[in-house]
Amino acid sequence: MTMVWMLIMLPLAGSVVLLLGGKKANNWGDWLGCTAALASFAVATVLFADLLRRDAHDRVIHETLFSWVPVARLQVDFGLQLDALSVCFVLLITGVGSLIHIYSIGYMAADPGRRLFFAYLNLFLAAMLLLVLADNYLGLYFGWEGVGLASYLLIGFWSHKSSAATAAKKAFIVNRVGDVGLVIAIMAMFAAVGSISYTGVFAAAPALSETTLTVVGLLLLLAACGKSAQVPLQSWLGDAMEGPTPVSALIHAATMVTAGVYLIVRSGPLFNLAPAAQLAVAIVGAVTLLFGAIIGCAKDDIKKALAASTMSQIGYMVLAAGLGPAGYAVAIMHLLAHGLFKAGLFLGAGSVMHAMNDEVNMRHYGGLRKLLPVTFVTFGIGYLAIIGVPPFAGFFSKDAIIETAFAAGGVRGWLFGGAALVGAGITAFYMTRVMLLTFFGRARWRPDTHPHESPAVMTWPMIVLAFGSVVGGAALSLGGALKHWLEPVVGSHHVHHAVPVWVMTIITLSVVATGIVIAYFGYAARPVSPIATGWVSTPTVAARKDLYGDAVNEAVFMRPGRALSRSLATLDIRGIDGMVTGLAQAIGIASARIRLLQNGFVRSYGLGVLIGVTVIVAAMSLARL
Repeated sequence: MTMVWMLIMLPLAGSVVLLLGGKKANNWGDWLGCTAALASFAVATVLFADLLRRDAHDRVIHETLFSWVPVARLQVDFGLQLDALSVCFVLLITGVGSLIHIYSIGYMAADPGRRLFFAYLNLFLAAMLLLVLADNYLGLYFGWEGVGLASYLLIGFWSHKSSAATAAKKAFIVNRVGDVGLVIAIMAMFAAVGSISYTGVFAAAPALSETTLTVVGLLLLLAACGKSAQVPLQSWLGDAMEGPTPVSALIHAATMVTAGVYLIVRSGPLFNLAPAAQLAVAIVGAVTLLFGAIIGCAKDDIKKALAASTMSQIGYMVLAAGLGPAGYAVAIMHLLAHGLFKAGLFLGAGSVMHAMNDEVNMRHYGGLRKLLPVTFVTFGIGYLAIIGVPPFAGFFSKDAIIETAFAAGGVRGWLFGGAALVGAGITAFYMTRVMLLTFFGRARWRPDTHPHESPAVMTWPMIVLAFGSVVGGAALSLGGALKHWLEPVVGSHHVHHAVPVWVMTIITLSVVATGIVIAYFGYAARPVSPIATGWVSTPTVAARKDLYGDAVNEAVFMRPGRALSRSLATLDIRGIDGMVTGLAQAIGIASARIRLLQNGFVRSYGLGVLIGVTVIVAAMSLARL
C-alpha cells in the first residue's frame, strides 16, 4: 500500500466527520476542514518528491485498492494512478484548495452553517482528487459526478435566496447534459475494446477505426464542455457566482472547470488518432475564449466579470489541447498558472465584497486602493498575471498558447492564433476595466459603507497566491521544465514557429497595451457613473445578456425538448394507453351485452338451440343444392 489513497481519504474523512458532527462542530469544523485539506497537501508534497527522485520512465505510482466491478467481461478494479500529469492537478487542488479553506475561516466566520460549508469544501476536494487519480474511466466518472454533487451543494449553499437555489439547479442540469457524453463514451470504449482502463483503451486505440475514435472523442468533448463551461454548455458558469466567493475561487481555479481540460489531455492518445475530434476541440476552445472575453467586457458585477474571464481562460486551455501533442504541455502550464492568479483574483474580489457590505457592483466601488492596500496589491498582481505582462505567470503560459496556435500553420494556424491574440487584447481591456472601476477614480459607494481591509486569515492566502502569480510562470516554463516533466504522459513534440518568438511576444504585448489604453480612456480619463445609463451599443447589450446563451439554449434545446416530451406524453397517454384502455372498454361493453343472453330461463335457452339448429340445417341444405 502506498500513500496515494490518503490524498482522497483525508478530505473525505473530514467531510464525513463534519456532516455527522452536528451543531457542536460549528465551533471547530472550520479548523478540521482546513487541517484535512492541508494534510492532503502534505501527502501530495511527499509523493511529488518521490516522483522527482525517479527516472522519467518510472514516474508512476499505481495502487489497486479492491475489485470494484467484477461482472462477466467488465472487470474494473478500484485503482489509483499518480503520474506526471495527475500530480500537477493534485498539487493544484490540495495547495490552492487549502489556501481557499483558510481564507474561508474569515469569510464565513459569521455564517451559522459554516460546518456544512467546510464539509462540502472537503467533499469537493475528495471528489476532484478521485477524478484525477483514477486509473480508469469509471473511476474518473465517479469523481466527475462527485464534483457535480459538491458544486450543487456549494453553489446553492445560501439556498434561502431563490437566485442561489436556481443557479445550483441550473449548474447541475447543464452538467448532466455533458455527463451523458461521458457515459456513452465509456460504453463505446467498452463495446469496442472490452476495457475502460486507461492502459487497456490506449493500447487498443490504434486498432480502432477512425470513425469509432471520432465518435468517442466528440462525446468526451461534450463532457468537457459541460464541466469546463465551454460553448455551448457555458451558461451555468455566470449564475454559479450566487454561491459564497470561496466557492467561486475553488470552482474556477483549482477544481471543477479544469476537469474538462484534464479529460481531454488524459485522453490524448485517442484524440491524436481522431483528427476531426481534435479539430473540434480546438474550434470549441477558440470560440469560447472570445465568447467569454466579450461577455467580461460588459459585466458590472465583479464576480461575474471574473467568471466570464474563467470561461475565456479555460477556452485558451481547450484550444491548446486541441492542437495535439504540441499543445498539451502548454495547456497544462496555463491551467496551473491560471489556478494561482484566478484564485487570487476571486479571493481579492471576496475581500472587496467583505469591505463593501457584500456589494458586487463595481460602479459602486472606486478609490479603494488606499483603503484596501493588501487587497489592491495582491489583486493587482493577479491582474498583471492574467493579462500577460512579463514576468508574471500569464505571460509565459498564454504567450506559449498563442505561439503554438500560430505554429499550427496554414489557415488553421492563422485562425486559431488570431483568435488567441484578439482574446489577449480583450482580456487586457476588461481586466483593466475591473481594476479601474474597483480601485481607482472617485469613491462611488453608498454613505453607509465603511471600507476596511480584511483580517489576516483572509489576506495571507491572497499574499501566497500573489507570490505564486509572480514566480509560477517562470518556474514552470524556464528550461522547458513542465514540458519535459509531462513528456512520459503526453509525449514530446517540437514546435516549428511560423513567426520568431520574440516577434510574437512584441505583437502580443502591443495588443495587450492597446486593450489597456482603450480601457483607460473609457474608465479613467472620464468620470464613471454609479448607474449604467445612456445609450448602449447593440454588442454591449448582447454581452450583458451573455451573448444570448440562455436564449439560444431555450430556443434550440429547451422548447423543442419540452414540445417533444409533451408530444411523447400525449402519444403515450392517448395512443398506447388509449389502445390498451380502449380494448379493455370494448371487451367490457361486449361482455355486458353478451351477459344479457344468460338470463336463467330454460325457454330462452331452448329458443336459442332451436334457432341454432335451424341455421345449421338451412346451411347444410343450401350446400347440397
